[in-house]
Amino acid sequence: MAAQFLLNLFIALLWVLLKDEDVLRWQTIVVGFIVGSVILYMMRRFFGGRFYLHRFLSMIKLILIFISETIQSTIVVIKHIITPKIDIEPGIFSYKTELHSDWEVTTLALLLTLTPGSVVMEVNEEGNVFYIHAMDINRYKSDLERSLNTFEKAIMEVTR
Repeated sequence: MAAQFLLNLFIALLWVLLKDEDVLRWQTIVVGFIVGSVILYMMRRFFGGRFYLHRFLSMIKLILIFISETIQSTIVVIKHIITPKIDIEPGIFSYKTELHSDWEVTTLALLLTLTPGSVVMEVNEEGNVFYIHAMDINRYKSDLERSLNTFEKAIMEVTR
């Protein structure tokens, strides 16, 4: 993937040189980079791996998923805060993950901890089981597991 990026930069440099402008313009560099990306995308089967911008787009998708989940859980927490009678039942449950590397496990734990209403308390030594504290385990455990599955799939899309 690094070779694809370097090749794309080389194509952008060639584009700038072939344009033969008196002044270097950012528009020319950007257009050269886009042209290089299109060329590399059309030739991606010759590189033997995924197209390198796929990982970048997957990261953007993961960030958007995190923002969406944060907004949804923030609304739930705010509803609990503004109700006159707090009717919650906090609890701890375990969640087995399919993620393997330290980076993947750490990312999932941080994303979940940053989402309001839940905290990763501990990860076992193998790194495949999370112990999670939920604000209201009876009502929102299934939503939390859905969020975990969504985060997991997005993280695997970025890393694998």
